[in-house]
Amino acid sequence: MIQSVERMLFAHVFFILSIGWLRGIYMKAGITVGRGDVRHGRQLITRFCLVASLALASTVALSADEKAMDEHHHHHHHHDHGAAAPGSSPVVRSQVAYELPAVKLVRHDGQSVSLTKELDDGRPVILNFIYTSCTAICPVSSQIMSSVQSQMAKLSLNAHLVSFSIDPEFDTPDRLRKYAKSYDAKSQWHFYTGSAQSSIAVQKAFDAYRGDKMNHLPVTFIRQAPGKPWVRLEGFATPERIVQEYQALVGG
Repeated sequence: MIQSVERMLFAHVFFILSIGWLRGIYMKAGITVGRGDVRHGRQLITRFCLVASLALASTVALSADEKAMDEHHHHHHHHDHGAAAPGSSPVVRSQVAYELPAVKLVRHDGQSVSLTKELDDGRPVILNFIYTSCTAICPVSSQIMSSVQSQMAKLSLNAHLVSFSIDPEFDTPDRLRKYAKSYDAKSQWHFYTGSAQSSIAVQKAFDAYRGDKMNHLPVTFIRQAPGKPWVRLEGFATPERIVQEYQALVGG
C-alpha cells in the first residue's frame, strides 16, 4: 500500500514539473502566435503530460513487481540447491564394481600421476568429488571428510582419502593445496585435478557425472582393496557412518 502511494506521488510531481517546463518552452515559442493558438497548445500539452505521467507510473509499478518476482524466484532457487546437514536426509547405500579408467591426473602437490596406481596402492580408499568454488555441497562434504580423517587418526585406522575436482579448468594444483589446507588435510588425504577429459572419465567411471558441476550430488565411495567392490553412499553420510562402513569392510 505504501509503495502504491509513493508511485502516485512520484507521478504527480513529474506531471506538475512537466507542465511547467513544457508550458515555458511553448510560451517562448508562442510569442509570435495568437492567444487562441497558445490556449490550444496549453490544452495539448496538459493532455500530453497526463498521458506521459500515467505511462511512467505504470512503468514504475511494473518494474517494481518484476523485481519482487525476480527476488522471490532467486530465493527459492537458492533454497532448492542448499546443502542439508549430515544425517538429516536418507543415505542410499549400494555396492558396485567400478572399472577405473587409465587416465593421468595431477595431484595437489603438482605431481602427474596415474589414477589406477594412486588408488591401487594397497590401502583402503575413501573417495568423494568436490570443486573449490562450490558453496553448498562441497564445503559440507569436505568437512565430513576432515572429520573422518580425525576420527580414523584417533582409532589408528589407515586409509587413502581422495577428493577429485570436477572443475579442473579452475582448480589448479595451487588452488587445491590452499583448499586442502583449509580443511587441515594430512598426508593421507590427496586432491586431484587434470584435464577436462580425464575429469569426466573419472566421474563417469563412478556414475557421478551429471553434465554440469552445478548438478553434482553428495556421494562417498569406500573400497577395501583393489579388485573389491565399492560401497556407494549417496547423500550426506555422517563421519561416524563412513567410519563404520570402513570398519565393516576391513574388519577394523
